[in-house]
Amino acid sequence: MRIGKDFSMISSTQELKELVARARKIDCVALDTEFIWERTFYPQLGLIQLALSDEDCHLIDPVAIKDLTPLGKLLSGRNVVKIFHDAPQDLIILSRVTKAIPANIFDTRIASGFSGLPSTISLVNLVNVLLDIELPKTQTRTNWFHRPLSDEQIDYALDDVRYLRAIRVLLLTRIIVPEIKSWLRVELDTLNDPQSYIGCTDYERFQKIKGAGSLDRNGLAVLRELAAWREQEARHLNRPRGHVVTDKNLLELARHEVNSFENLEQSGLLNAKKLQRFGEAIIKCITTGKSAAGDDRPEIRKPIRLNTREKQVFERLASFVQLKCDMQGIDPHLIGTTAELKQLARNLNSPGAPLPPRLTHGWRKMFLEEFFRQRL
Repeated sequence: MRIGKDFSMISSTQELKELVARARKIDCVALDTEFIWERTFYPQLGLIQLALSDEDCHLIDPVAIKDLTPLGKLLSGRNVVKIFHDAPQDLIILSRVTKAIPANIFDTRIASGFSGLPSTISLVNLVNVLLDIELPKTQTRTNWFHRPLSDEQIDYALDDVRYLRAIRVLLLTRIIVPEIKSWLRVELDTLNDPQSYIGCTDYERFQKIKGAGSLDRNGLAVLRELAAWREQEARHLNRPRGHVVTDKNLLELARHEVNSFENLEQSGLLNAKKLQRFGEAIIKCITTGKSAAGDDRPEIRKPIRLNTREKQVFERLASFVQLKCDMQGIDPHLIGTTAELKQLARNLNSPGAPLPPRLTHGWRKMFLEEFFRQRL
């Protein structure tokens, strides 16, 4: 264990167990991670920061500690609030290395959006606004695997957690209306469900590929198979998706429906090494996609274009959201995206059109109830 003036470096499993035992006895702790994500599928974890108070901070060294599962008891425990700023990426990393499902998470970025501040605010700006402290951000591109860590790296890492407990208190005091506090709790509870931050499944990955909307349903069925295969292959190899096959080449393969190894070789989309390694799997994906039944082929997602009546509903809806958010101190971006509001406007004008799930359930439905009553 390395001990500094206001921190300790945890470098063994036993030290980690002892720290976790202490942390589980208090009401809330602050957590953060530092990682490098350049040449791998998974982010490479370089450091974990844990603050029990602003003067009781610890740096957990995943380079030295090969078994981080003891931290899972803290992460999954429901009696201790775990405070993060912009939690999802940290939760993905920590849940993978600890094999635990996070629970009782408080995200200061989300809470900011319920307290009169932007829901996209950076930690640097949040600390400056609430505590009048300016944090240096000189280590954003540093090598977190270098040992020993420099004093600058240590200070940067500690700054990411030492203020979070105080910020949580200040944010909650800014939210005066009980109903809005209840909405915040509901929103934070979504972080207890890994699906809320893990994102799409392998077979939904094709929707993330830029240019997918240019394909017809046959091409989308092929792209779906190719993208799912690439996701699984990249995960297995722990390499970036583009190192397996680029998005551009996946689109070309789906568009032209290469149907034999010879066609694939002639296309020039893969070099000889990748052709030898992945060729048969790619042809299998294309064949599977082409044979998909009509009703199993993905729908073509086109930008929502509203008619005149729907535009009027959308404009009233957007104005209602903005005005009510201004009155209640909520960031409008928390309510929904422009696409979701357009989708809702279309449904209100044309019953039977798809409804945006987020706007018709939970606290967002309650927020919009007055607008729905006005429509009736």
